[in-house]
Amino acid sequence: MARTEELKVRAGEATLAGTLALPDGAPPADARGRYPCVLLLPSWLPRDRDGAYDRTGHPAWFAPGPVGERGLLARLADALAGHGVASLRCDPRGCGDSDGAWERVDLFTRIDDARDMVAVMRSHGGLDLRRTGIIGHGAGAAIAISVAVSDPAISALTLIGPGARSYRDLLRRSVGSRSRADAPSPHALVRAIDRWSEEILERAERRESEVAIWLDDGGKLDLSLAGIEQEIHTPARALVTMLRRSVSLFHGADDEWSHPDESRLLADALGEVGVSPRRTVVAGAGHDLPEADDALIDAIARDLVDRLVPRDLPPVLLAIEEMGSTR
Repeated sequence: MARTEELKVRAGEATLAGTLALPDGAPPADARGRYPCVLLLPSWLPRDRDGAYDRTGHPAWFAPGPVGERGLLARLADALAGHGVASLRCDPRGCGDSDGAWERVDLFTRIDDARDMVAVMRSHGGLDLRRTGIIGHGAGAAIAISVAVSDPAISALTLIGPGARSYRDLLRRSVGSRSRADAPSPHALVRAIDRWSEEILERAERRESEVAIWLDDGGKLDLSLAGIEQEIHTPARALVTMLRRSVSLFHGADDEWSHPDESRLLADALGEVGVSPRRTVVAGAGHDLPEADDALIDAIARDLVDRLVPRDLPPVLLAIEEMGSTR
């Protein structure tokens, strides 16, 4: 099990609540006693730092989860710690103990928040700036790619259930998948998004500011459309053409939010720019990989650990590293 430190991350005008998971008893993997580190980014919809739906902050939006259920990111944090790697995961804005309103946050703000999380890891004297990775789940994949493209110190990425095409295509296909399911989604927010999906897309493309989404119980959610418009025009398949990093892709075969074809498209786009990603489709698994046993979670973590090779740091990060070594 990992030992943990609770952190507060200053992200613009907001404060994000996070957990830094550190290896317990594992020997540091470099001569200076610093651990490699990984940033964990959750998928879309309100989620907590563990990657599970934010049932505490938004209990009316989600059905109760199975007793003892652990989110994908919490499981990955423990697996990484078992391999001597630290990790940081935070409640997104408007979720858990973080400031803000989830429905008002746009894509570019989420990218900036992820950069601030990386900066917090770099300010920690026990972490190795030269070996930093990112795991992006679902919509977190595009954020992971965006951060890595502009940060030369990021060693490797793992993308789980990523999208490749425009959010317009992703949403329509996922709504169609759920409409063919034997039963509607148990989550009130998902049912509302499915009903209002075309209205969301049409208003976003007209650059309207928000749309009112009505839930089954008559509750109303005023959803800001800035982030939707940004995601429509910023597909991950375009972002990865600027990426020169080691990448692994994992995708549930039964993912109802992002069809496994999406990771194949990403793999093809990466191949065109000289990156040869590993792609694994997990049979019988959905978007959050709840069906994955501990062995598979450990294999995903180990795959990333093996790719956290040291990177040369630019001068500004060398200075930060030097300051950390004097603490």
